[in-house]
Amino acid sequence: MTDRYRAGKRLWSRADDARLRREYPDTATPTLAHALCRSLAATYNRARLLGLVKSATYLASPAACRLRRGDHVGAATRFRLGQAPPNKGLRRPGWAAGRMRDTQFKKGVRPHTWKPVGTEVLDDDGYRKRKVSDDRTRPSRFNWKYVHVLVWEAAHGPVPAGHAIAFTNGDKTDIRLDNLSLISRRALMARNTVHNLPAPLAQTIQLLGALKRQIRRRAHGEEQDHRST
Repeated sequence: MTDRYRAGKRLWSRADDARLRREYPDTATPTLAHALCRSLAATYNRARLLGLVKSATYLASPAACRLRRGDHVGAATRFRLGQAPPNKGLRRPGWAAGRMRDTQFKKGVRPHTWKPVGTEVLDDDGYRKRKVSDDRTRPSRFNWKYVHVLVWEAAHGPVPAGHAIAFTNGDKTDIRLDNLSLISRRALMARNTVHNLPAPLAQTIQLLGALKRQIRRRAHGEEQDHRST
């Protein structure tokens, strides 16, 4: 019978299923998988899908080995309740070979990238951010907030969902309350689209984007070629 395939995988035929139902309960699965030209995992998965289980006779036989219940197979190599591992106390922090003790963080020591609350920095897009908390139980980005948002919220309260604070004159450095306005995310997207720019500038931005995509594709292709060699 010709094997059937789907998406590169050989499908189970009715004959395969019939043989699996017939032999799985009393046959070692590796033996049956070899006979069916299937992987062990595929055979187990198919048997589970068909609701097949090993028979009581098989589970009581020497072939079942670790699957047997109620005996002492492997008892000599098992950990007993309360037994200490052989390496207990041999590899404590700071006592390993090398400079592990010297290079470990000490209690109260902060990484060199740590900044105190109140620190202000510019992000990659030129927006000013301020550190408002030092909560280490969540990602560090939650400890920072944009200064222009803080200024607006101090006067009007939290920014409503689906809205953003925009600079009226387009100047990110002009963080005055009079220069801040509440707009919807949709309006902000429409405001920032290149189609609102002069035609020559919009075309230049689009060409620059296409050039960057070509550079990334070529760099990715060269990386793949390098890995293959």
